[in-house]
Amino acid sequence: MYHYGLIGDMSSAALVGTDGSVDWCCLPRFDSPSVFAAILDEDIGGRFRIAPTGPCTETRQEYLPDTNILETVFTTDSGVVSVTDFMPISDDDEDGSPDEAPRTPPEIHRIVTCRAGTVDLRCVFQPRPDYARATPRFRPHMSAPAGRAIEVSGGRQPMTLLGSIALPFDDYGVACDFVLSQGEQATFVLAYGHGRPAGLERYRTAERLEKTRRYWQTLVADMDYEGLWREQVVRSFLVLHLLMYRPTGAIVAAPTASLPETIGGTRNWDYRFSWLRDTSFTVDCLYRLGDAYGADRYIHWLLEQCQLHRTRTRIVYGIHPDSSLKEYTLDHLKGYENSRPVRIGNAAAEHIQMDVFGEVILSIHSLQLLHGQIPDDAWELVHSLAETVMASWRRMDRGVWEVRGEQQHFVYSKVMCWAALDNAAYIAAAQGERQFYRRWSLTADTIKTEILDEGWSSTKGAFRQRYGSDALDASNLAIPFMGLLERDDPRIRQNVDAIERELTDGPLVWRYLPGETDDGLDGQPEGAFTLLSFWLMGNLIYTGQTDRAMDYFHEMITKCANHLGLFAEMYEKSSQRQLGNFPQAYSHIGLIHTALNLSGYIADTPTRRRHRIRPN
Repeated sequence: MYHYGLIGDMSSAALVGTDGSVDWCCLPRFDSPSVFAAILDEDIGGRFRIAPTGPCTETRQEYLPDTNILETVFTTDSGVVSVTDFMPISDDDEDGSPDEAPRTPPEIHRIVTCRAGTVDLRCVFQPRPDYARATPRFRPHMSAPAGRAIEVSGGRQPMTLLGSIALPFDDYGVACDFVLSQGEQATFVLAYGHGRPAGLERYRTAERLEKTRRYWQTLVADMDYEGLWREQVVRSFLVLHLLMYRPTGAIVAAPTASLPETIGGTRNWDYRFSWLRDTSFTVDCLYRLGDAYGADRYIHWLLEQCQLHRTRTRIVYGIHPDSSLKEYTLDHLKGYENSRPVRIGNAAAEHIQMDVFGEVILSIHSLQLLHGQIPDDAWELVHSLAETVMASWRRMDRGVWEVRGEQQHFVYSKVMCWAALDNAAYIAAAQGERQFYRRWSLTADTIKTEILDEGWSSTKGAFRQRYGSDALDASNLAIPFMGLLERDDPRIRQNVDAIERELTDGPLVWRYLPGETDDGLDGQPEGAFTLLSFWLMGNLIYTGQTDRAMDYFHEMITKCANHLGLFAEMYEKSSQRQLGNFPQAYSHIGLIHTALNLSGYIADTPTRRRHRIRPN
């Protein structure tokens, strides 16, 4: 398992381990170079650790209720000490233009409190800017009292570490020992940017902790959810908000890069960007939870991006106008548990994936269902994307999994092209655009006919991964959610039964069999894909197997999440460990939708607003 909690301020984020170490943080944005990357190279990556110097008899990590404020509690033979970690955020932090600097540059606040006895502690601060390619330089802040503020330069990522104790340093960073007795505290603040104040009191840690607590708790209090598994739903909801880039509304797939899908393998990708597929499902999720503000902000960003790139809608975008998605490797980093290469950027930005049009139009359809109407620019986008699908749906692509082999006629892509035109037709009807309703509906019917003819394998009794092959693909678990088939169509049950036979082990689901798929990675194995476990549960609900779905849901949240309820992209049963980037938005989207759907069926009430089960 990844023994980490995530903190953040909706501009950047940091992973804090159960050992008290910040092992991943990029500043000032999610997609900026790292300043701490020990998770990718424990020797040179850089870290910021505060922990007892001696052995601990117990370590516990948890979030303060309904917040993203993390607390790590260490119990030693001599006493008990806690470290409270947060990145400040409050209601009066304004959402601004992406071209404007944040109102307050990012900060990490760490409050160390002795709860009992006396504890010897050590603070190790070793930033390594620019993915550990730059050499940091340390010097005391000229106006700091008693050496309690250290300035760091190098790699164009200036920062200042401040402490309530003296901070001795050398060429490697800060290392200091200190002792706390019951009731005593020590405070540390890492402040990003030039010209930060030297006095710790200027950072108002206690006041900003309270503001940050109120911000998160108010967000949760406004959430519309009365179903089962509230704790898990709240945590997933808060994770999704940590993955939002607040200045624009973009949502990153994960805050990390190159955490491997196979230990020692090469499936190591950078997920600090906004995939239209992932975030379109996030929008639906936020609407279902009553967070129209967060969802509407993403829709605004989506419309803006698609307007800027109208000639070619991409599958993934940077979160900021100057974001770079160019893919390259960092050969000086050894990778997580020696999993190389470490990749930065993502070449998937250049892929052709026909499914993305359907997912974008679905998100706009959700907007229409919520508000009863859509703005003119949203209708213009629907029209543009639907016409693109009309002209291009017969093209081959790289599929939902972004394979790096040859392009194929992937069935999931065809299904989403159908969904694009089917939903666009309904939107057109609501807009009074009858000619487009008829035009798009006719082509949607043509695509559906082809899918049912070319996409169904009578040999397997299931939908194919791609035309001309009997290989299966778990992405086709999404077909019932799209409404392609009537609810009582036997092919729905046959399809899920076949996928369960070939691609599952209990609730765990593999995307496809690597030996049957040209993904450009020489058949390397990978973990089970967490989102697909929730899609499987959706199919079980859909086919009347709700008890099995309940059992699988319980198994996932108790065995496949980490100690804080956070999910990675994948899970490996043999080693009982998480794999891939962490935490993964897609996984938490699946959890929320499944909890909503199960709660709705258990309560024998509609699952709200749409007649179909939502995509998990």
